[in-house]
Amino acid sequence: MQDAPDTITQITGGVAAPMPHDSAHKHVAGTAVYTDDIPEPPGTLHLAIGMATRAHAEVVSMDLAKVRAAPGVAAVLTASDIPGANDVSPGRGNNDDPVFASGLVQHYGQSLFAVAAETMLQARKAARLAEVTYRDKPAVLTVDEAMEARSFLAEPFTLGRGDPDAAIAAAPHRLKGRVRMGGQEHFYLEGQVALAIPGEDGDMLVHSSTQHPTEIQHIVAHVLRIPFNAVTAEVRRMGGGFGGKESQGNLPAAIAALAARKTGRPAKLRYDRDDDMEITGKRHDFRIDYDVGFDAEGRIAGVIFEQAARCGMSFDLSMAVCDRAMFSADNCYFLPNVRITSYRCKTNTVSNTAFRGFGGPQGILGMERVIEAIAAHLGKDPLEVRRANFYAPMGQSTDSGRSTAPYGMEVEDCIIGALTAELARTSDYANRRAAIRDWNAKSPILKRGIALTPVKFGISFTLTQMNQAGALVHLYTDGSIHLNHGGTEMGQGLYQKVAQVVAEEFGCDLSSVKITATTTAKVPNTSPTAASAGSDLNGMAARDAARKIKARLTELLGADTRFVPGRIEAGGKSYTLAEVATLAHSKRIPLSATGFYATPKIHWDRATGQGRPFFYFAYGAAVTEAAIDTLTGENRMLRVDILHDVGRSLNPAIDLGQIEGGFIQGAGWLTTEELVWDGKGRLATHAPSTYKIPACSDRPPVLNIALWKGDNSEDTIYRSKAVGEPPLMLGISALMALADAVASVGGYKFDPALGAPATPERVLFAVEAVKSMANQRK
Repeated sequence: MQDAPDTITQITGGVAAPMPHDSAHKHVAGTAVYTDDIPEPPGTLHLAIGMATRAHAEVVSMDLAKVRAAPGVAAVLTASDIPGANDVSPGRGNNDDPVFASGLVQHYGQSLFAVAAETMLQARKAARLAEVTYRDKPAVLTVDEAMEARSFLAEPFTLGRGDPDAAIAAAPHRLKGRVRMGGQEHFYLEGQVALAIPGEDGDMLVHSSTQHPTEIQHIVAHVLRIPFNAVTAEVRRMGGGFGGKESQGNLPAAIAALAARKTGRPAKLRYDRDDDMEITGKRHDFRIDYDVGFDAEGRIAGVIFEQAARCGMSFDLSMAVCDRAMFSADNCYFLPNVRITSYRCKTNTVSNTAFRGFGGPQGILGMERVIEAIAAHLGKDPLEVRRANFYAPMGQSTDSGRSTAPYGMEVEDCIIGALTAELARTSDYANRRAAIRDWNAKSPILKRGIALTPVKFGISFTLTQMNQAGALVHLYTDGSIHLNHGGTEMGQGLYQKVAQVVAEEFGCDLSSVKITATTTAKVPNTSPTAASAGSDLNGMAARDAARKIKARLTELLGADTRFVPGRIEAGGKSYTLAEVATLAHSKRIPLSATGFYATPKIHWDRATGQGRPFFYFAYGAAVTEAAIDTLTGENRMLRVDILHDVGRSLNPAIDLGQIEGGFIQGAGWLTTEELVWDGKGRLATHAPSTYKIPACSDRPPVLNIALWKGDNSEDTIYRSKAVGEPPLMLGISALMALADAVASVGGYKFDPALGAPATPERVLFAVEAVKSMANQRK
């Protein structure tokens, strides 16, 4: 120890430092260890799933004799081999998602049985030898068919306020319309995979590529009929998740654990990419009908939304997804009279699931199409209509009467007016819009379009009990720190951000903080890493643990103890963290602590449709300029400007990367990514050859991204805001820019109502439709 220095030592990697992802160098070098890279224990069996070839049918017979006799086969698993629950549904609340279908098939590709063999190739070949006889039943495949047949998972749910019917009827202008938007394949680079290793006393270790280790633990325990404490689920990193590994990892983990239990050997299940796309759920495709009344300024007097979502054969997470679509139907706009009805359509297709935004993108897109339709009807710039309907700005919300969301929450932190004004200025939106119109008047074939769209996205799980997190921090006598928490790393930089929080608390270099794999053996009863809440929840829990240790050190050294960058000062002396840790250990003071955090203020009463489901909102806006070829429908983005609100950023480098990736993924959903099922319910777009995600060449050549300067008004971790999901909805500007280009064909007199995804075919059809409307008016 030494006398306290006059200057403060600088540390590397505290909060707000633009540090690279903790595994970035490993990603580039190819040395990052994913679940499939874990060395397989001797004797590991490989698994393949036998999949149904009907969308809806009774299983009359299933002869697996040839499967069992195939080379290398060690075991064949069916529903009769399950000692516990034949169910992998999230939360097991609905008991409607079997490990293996028994007697009834409800979607093409549903799991019927599994083969365990010495090699993956042997397992896959054997699975194809099954002889299954079906008795076909009528299949409901689309939203339209489900709505006509009233095939629902649950009764339609409605929320709202005021009298929208009367308000619409009395409004000077009225429009009705329908918005269709497709689903989206997660297309994580690393597919679904699980490795189960049996242990002593019936224990089971499961390495899983999952966003929800606790649910993997619970599912495996229920399937094997053993207590939770006999199962450990672990994940160091995922090669992408995007919501597709929140519940979809349950099936491979359960089957791998079942095989390990039956054979006594380690067992591994890794989906082939084609199988992965057929077996796993997608983003929900929606059909949204609207009826809106408004005045000459575009101010909405009343609006009615009917949201119909294709949920698939079981509940999965559809109830919560559809709820959030309803919560997001207002986007950034105050709706004085509104009714939103949600139809959760049961279809004979794979159960759709969580996807980045979790229903929010669908709800917001419905609202933004309404804004565009109003603007086209009035001949106004859509930005004018947006501004006329924005929620009251922060500081004016309580007095204006324009601050309450349809579900009763006060929107107290609204900055969207100021944020869009700044983006419009920095992107030169008004001048570029005028220039594009002049250019289009002289260009008969190629047309350009531009759009500025905003986003307001609520942050928190809408199921209140999930808004909690735990962490475990050890301080060692050499000053190094071990960190573990319940969040999972899927490439979004969560581990690095939480490590920066701990480094900031102790005033040490980030290199002193050891990041360790998420495991149910260290931090129990965790929530999934989802809802954009990973940093909010786990960062606060880790800070709580660090501060407990700091409080003990402060009690040891004295009340004047200060943790400053690189040192600890107390009593006129200066110590290293290692010195204080060693001293504390000699005094038998514990240097380990658990942390916990529960999000405050939130509550939600689903029965009344009222409450505060979100702690705060994240805001953002994007301006996209795009071009189309009116002869082919070919299109591309030319320039994108984004201004996004992340509060006081924990790591600006990671946040900028999340914003860029989110925008591109959102634009992909709305422009290139098209899911197609054939008339028999089989997914036709089940490989990269038939399903087009955005490539590097689809990135706009000019992409300007800036962070909004402003702290979170709520007491979050260092006043930061979530950044995982909100940027995806900035991609809506790409769709609207294409629609603006299409509208130019008819002299901007008609709303093209361009649906999503706006593939070249759909763009071309929209161009022809606008031309037809223009000709009819002549």
